[in-house]
Amino acid sequence: MRYAYAITTAMLLGGAATSLALQLPANAQTAQNEPGAIAAAAPRAGAPMSFADMVAKLQPAVVNISTKQKVQISQQDNPLSQLFGGGDDNSAPITREGQSLGSGFVISPDGYIVTNAHVITAANRGKVESITVTLFNRKEYTARVIGSDTSSDLALLKVDATNLPFVKFGDSSRARVGDWVIAIGEPFGLGGTVTAGIISALNRVTGAGAYDRFIQTDAAINKGNSGGPMFDMNGNVIGINSQIYSPSEGSVGIGFAIPAEAAKPIIETMMKGGKIQRGYLGVSRQPVDDDIASSLGIPKDRGEIIGKVEPGQAADKAGVKQGDVVVAVNGQEVNSQQNLSYLVANMAPGSIARLDVIRDGKPLRLNVTVGTRPSEEELAGLVPGGGGGDDGDNTPDTPGVRAASDLLGVQVTPLTPGIANNLGIQPGSISGVVVLGVDQSSDAGSKLQRGDIISAVNRAPVATPAQFDAQIKAAKAAGRPSVLLYVTRVRQGSIYVPIKFKN
Repeated sequence: MRYAYAITTAMLLGGAATSLALQLPANAQTAQNEPGAIAAAAPRAGAPMSFADMVAKLQPAVVNISTKQKVQISQQDNPLSQLFGGGDDNSAPITREGQSLGSGFVISPDGYIVTNAHVITAANRGKVESITVTLFNRKEYTARVIGSDTSSDLALLKVDATNLPFVKFGDSSRARVGDWVIAIGEPFGLGGTVTAGIISALNRVTGAGAYDRFIQTDAAINKGNSGGPMFDMNGNVIGINSQIYSPSEGSVGIGFAIPAEAAKPIIETMMKGGKIQRGYLGVSRQPVDDDIASSLGIPKDRGEIIGKVEPGQAADKAGVKQGDVVVAVNGQEVNSQQNLSYLVANMAPGSIARLDVIRDGKPLRLNVTVGTRPSEEELAGLVPGGGGGDDGDNTPDTPGVRAASDLLGVQVTPLTPGIANNLGIQPGSISGVVVLGVDQSSDAGSKLQRGDIISAVNRAPVATPAQFDAQIKAAKAAGRPSVLLYVTRVRQGSIYVPIKFKN
């Protein structure tokens, strides 16, 4: 997934103009009369012959946003330095000035402007020196940041001006696949550009973050469009253009916009000077795929399985356990389009989340008082094994005590203080056994590696090779086709890994 903002090159686009019209096929009425035939419904309104009148009113509220940045470049990355023999591995970095471009739109006559957070964030660890907003009439203003939220990729700017043309947010919850939309922005720095298309999909998850539920469109969106508005046919902003999917860094007809229903409350909070707060449980989780469902004996794959439960956080206080499968929150199903993090994040801290859980194959309901999500920086410190250690092979010591499991094709050893130090984790910070070797012909061969720490088998904690073997044998005796291991890989975090038994 690519953000559509920084300019790298110019591109000239051209093509013949075509009129836009939508009508039913000549035989549509006949199809409606045929038994069992699926007939096309008449459109609620015909497509306009031109968007020109609408664009003329809206385009003055769309702006260009440019930033100046101070970016540090290593001497080793400086081709001139290498060409002339200047600099060495210990040379001080050089400071260069960089620029980025994006789009935005005015939402009030006194100069409040909405854009994407990534448009005003310096790349390559640089520092943003200034932000310039250029109106459609080419008048320029220096902008200041009122608020920026990286989680939602939204930012609010302010310029000192009056009587500016502005646009309003619409109701994106009423948008339907197939509706006409218009995107206006500054792709490739060419100046104000208008593209039209339809809504291709709703609630599209791109993996950009925990809260991404994008409107997908085939209206052309390119670099520089980021932060610009997506309008419905009433001239209201129903989305903020944010990303494109493209193997070529150009438009291939797959663009994504943040829905207005998600953006509007965040922008309003910023305008009031408030802090963006999201609900938080304090758990790690992953989707329940077919293999995990089979390992747990769940009749069908659904929900998400809980990994680590942070001590003292909301989930821990409510009795949520590692290995619980959460299938619904306040009656809303947990699935790929609305995962647990998304559902809880949209709840106010202090509210009650009713979790429908499967534990040991039995349904359970837990009421959780939702906490407040920490900042992204604070969350980064919660990743297990996230700090310290050697970036090399991390091959653990072999103290001579091994447990071989012919059923899985996995050899493990106790997690001793010496092995913990070699793995780059604090001794005693995690309990489990360490993978010494894996039979590459087994299912474990493609899923585990030397140095992985196994803390639980089918939700049962294991701290010794004997406990590991006992749980594996018990699962096999129960007729399970696989086992579910809770695995920590240093500097990558912890996940559940289903492993099939060897034949």
